[in-house]
Amino acid sequence: MRKNFCLLMALMLFAVLFTSSAQEKRYEVYSVGFYNLENLFDTIHDPGKNDYEFLPDGTNKWGTLKYVNKLKNMATVLNEMGTDVVPVGMAAVGVSEIENSRVLVDLVKHEVLAPRGWDFVHIEGPDTRGVDCALLYNPKLFKPINSVLSPYITEDNDTTYKTRGFLVVSGEMGGEVVHIIVNHWPSRYAKSPARERAGVLVRQLKDSIMNVHPETKVLIMGDMNDDPDNKSMKSCLGAMRDKKDVKSSTDLYNPWWNILRQKGHGTLKYKGKWNLFDQIVLSGNLLGNDRSTLKLYKTEIFSRNYMFQQEGRYKGNTLRTHAGGVWLNGYSDHLPVIVYLLKEVK
Repeated sequence: MRKNFCLLMALMLFAVLFTSSAQEKRYEVYSVGFYNLENLFDTIHDPGKNDYEFLPDGTNKWGTLKYVNKLKNMATVLNEMGTDVVPVGMAAVGVSEIENSRVLVDLVKHEVLAPRGWDFVHIEGPDTRGVDCALLYNPKLFKPINSVLSPYITEDNDTTYKTRGFLVVSGEMGGEVVHIIVNHWPSRYAKSPARERAGVLVRQLKDSIMNVHPETKVLIMGDMNDDPDNKSMKSCLGAMRDKKDVKSSTDLYNPWWNILRQKGHGTLKYKGKWNLFDQIVLSGNLLGNDRSTLKLYKTEIFSRNYMFQQEGRYKGNTLRTHAGGVWLNGYSDHLPVIVYLLKEVK
């Protein structure tokens, strides 16, 4: 009798363990980010570009020492981004304020970043200063399929106005097609309508992609030079503040709105006030609890202590490359942002 009882208990325990094991779920996490690298220029003049301040005899005395240190600093941040959640690092990172493909080759081959095995997508743009956007990526986690630079076109089709276009990179992540649109909208020296126009154009880009394939995922990232509640973002682009207002797969959600206005966190500081110009906006089909496809897990403004000034009048500000004509050997005037996407592994 005792033997039968023990056998019965053993069978019951096995059933519990089997059920528990069957209920366990495994997930893959993909980290996607954006970082304004603040003038990653080499020391060579690019014909037709106004890059003279970033030459050895230019205003910033931009020689080999400064360039080498800038590469190291950028590589250090990029290498550490996302590793608190995903040790393998970033799947993809949109970047702005890079001069050309040469600096990107030097960056991904830098000894700090090279072990990641990253590659990049870059298309030379028309910006008069020569600064462009690009997408860095880990080929093991994101596989580009196609890329195009969609031009910034003024409302009156003024062909003399030359600024950064919108880099669209389509690729495969987690077995799904994902479209990443990397932006660097007109600066605050331009009036608000210039950025509002950018919002309209990017919204049209998103619509053109999702009208053909409504199920595809879209991430719109960049330095927008506007906060989430400025007209360019909330009305022209149509990026919504709250998840409950996102009604369809093609609607856009902006998780950074509440991070700025409710929590007071930002990515750059001006006159003691935080702004959050660096944003990643997601199509509505990246929201929800169905983990069988890629879904938003969490967001992060990435930072380390070394990325901030530690003393003096500007203590607590981002540690820039230059400030007031002085080389600080810093990182960037912006902090990077990250979204983490989760998918169940079957």
